[in-house]
Amino acid sequence: VAVLTDASQYAGVLAELQRDGRVGDKTRFALAVAAFNRISNYDAAISDYLSSLQPDGTRAEFPAQSNGRFVKLQDLRYGENPHQRAAFYRDLHPAPGSLVTARQLQGKELSYNNIADADAAWECVKGFDTPACVIVKHANPCGVALGANAAEAYDKALKTDPTSAFGGIIAFNVPVDGAAAQAVAKLFVEVLIAPAYSDEARAAFAAKTNLRVLEIALDGAQRGGATAWEQGRNAHDVKRVGSGLLIQSADNREVAKGELKVVTKKAPTPQQLDDLLFAWKVAKFVKSNAIVFCGVDRKSVV
Repeated sequence: VAVLTDASQYAGVLAELQRDGRVGDKTRFALAVAAFNRISNYDAAISDYLSSLQPDGTRAEFPAQSNGRFVKLQDLRYGENPHQRAAFYRDLHPAPGSLVTARQLQGKELSYNNIADADAAWECVKGFDTPACVIVKHANPCGVALGANAAEAYDKALKTDPTSAFGGIIAFNVPVDGAAAQAVAKLFVEVLIAPAYSDEARAAFAAKTNLRVLEIALDGAQRGGATAWEQGRNAHDVKRVGSGLLIQSADNREVAKGELKVVTKKAPTPQQLDDLLFAWKVAKFVKSNAIVFCGVDRKSVV
């Protein structure tokens, strides 16, 4: 028996029937796995929904049973350390604009640490709605800056800490043009992330064959009052502990200037408030006890 669960399977099965007069063992096994996965996803979706229902008919944010469903994208050479094994998975239905939707345009295979640092850089740079550049090294932002364009934002971010930027991850929230690419190409970079790249930028990076260049599409549309950089944000954060999970709502809250309350005798200037909010956006991506220095004159931080 060959079980088909998706229209995309029709052409291959029909071709095999026409060629061999039967569906081979290898194909039937692959179809069986797909069928069981489909049933599993269906049952888990029902369980998630029913487990979240409250006696009054409302739905709880955290259901009585959590059924995670993920699809493997690739096996990785190793994990955080060479002796650890690892793989990269995505949500069953990933949100647009998230790291797992990235298209790798060139470069070596991504490592476990590359992916973790790339996610930190991409999530941070999406927090700005003007041209921004974020440079991450060892999971922490070492330079973040705004500019009139990608090249200016990169120049400011690099000047923040040019030493730590070496071998780091660089993310832009705007397309990378030729000018920005020429500047980035002068530095040794592990991973580069942006919504798009011009032909000039692609040509500038072509000679750096090991550079991993990722493209993550953002449509720029307003979605329920949310800007494009909010696409792909996780609704919850999950931390694995011994035989269990800690799940909390993700820290996606944006603080507006109007929400701030001044309690000092000397009030900050509008420029100082802007710098404060800029540093606030970066601080939540700094590990452990966050210390963020914000340059008032050039809008860059470490």
